[in-house]
Amino acid sequence: MMKNILVTGGLGYIGSHTVVALHEAGFNPIIVDNCSNSSPLFLDRIAKIIGRAPLFYPVDVCDKKSLNEVFNSHEIQGVIHFAAFKSVGDSVKEPLKYYRNNINSLLTLLEVMNRHPTSTIIFSSSCSLYGDAKEQPVKETTPLEKSQSPYAHTKLVCEEILTATCFSEPQLNAISLRYFNPIGAHQSTIIGEAPIGVPSNLIPFLTQSVAGIRGPLTVHGSDYDTPDGTCIRDYIHVVDLAAAHVIALKRLLAKENETNYELFNIGTGKGYSVLECIKTFEEVNGIKVNYTMGPRREGDVVKVWADTTKANELLGWQATFDLKEMLRIAWQWQLSGNL
Repeated sequence: MMKNILVTGGLGYIGSHTVVALHEAGFNPIIVDNCSNSSPLFLDRIAKIIGRAPLFYPVDVCDKKSLNEVFNSHEIQGVIHFAAFKSVGDSVKEPLKYYRNNINSLLTLLEVMNRHPTSTIIFSSSCSLYGDAKEQPVKETTPLEKSQSPYAHTKLVCEEILTATCFSEPQLNAISLRYFNPIGAHQSTIIGEAPIGVPSNLIPFLTQSVAGIRGPLTVHGSDYDTPDGTCIRDYIHVVDLAAAHVIALKRLLAKENETNYELFNIGTGKGYSVLECIKTFEEVNGIKVNYTMGPRREGDVVKVWADTTKANELLGWQATFDLKEMLRIAWQWQLSGNL
């Protein structure tokens, strides 16, 4: 019998790709999403890829009563928790909104899980925890610097909640995946990143700018301590990222974890500057990007990329897409008409 896996935020960018990956791995994904930053249309799009519509509950994870009803309706063997607000810039403008939602959603989920036999959870964490780290690439053991944004701080608090809860409840098994900058789309271009409103991340703004939907792309900061003065990030393809969640889930369900709380970096291990991304996009897709240089953006770290040795060795996971392929698929997704 297929194991039921609850995916909170399962209609979002990373969540929808993970739902597809779960189905392909023989699991039965059950989606919970209030669609505050996603669209119910993605349920039909997932169905086009996997051949059926997954079970879907339009529930806010912070709503304990409704979430508990979902658990009462199904025997859930594991949870992958994506549901959270994710914009660094917005979190600087509306910190209370981020603290209330991102932390309360995890607390509510853990409390509901505690009422049921479900004891396995994969948490969607972030490389933003490292802040402006003094060493690159960052390892899981790299000291965490001061959070540069309320968003990053919520991820840190959530990791601390999981650490404490796993210590007090030995039956709970959790993995936090600290992933870097997801980009790209499913190879079918049926699902991909579809931000509501003005994109806050580089690649969707870039593709919308080139498509004529937005004005010129603004590069936030040109005077950073990097080779070309722009920020450096580790870009990971969303399909590779989804695969990491499935592999981590299998590790916990097979009880192969070394402790009941583990964390892993999920990235490519390579850092690219904003200007390098723009140049690569132009080369791969044969199109010019209209961009201007602007001031620094509050909340941005200067540079961060991953040491993925732990994930490579213990999870047996490896990134498979390079930057050129990621940016080629990102542009195909923009052209697909499915946004």
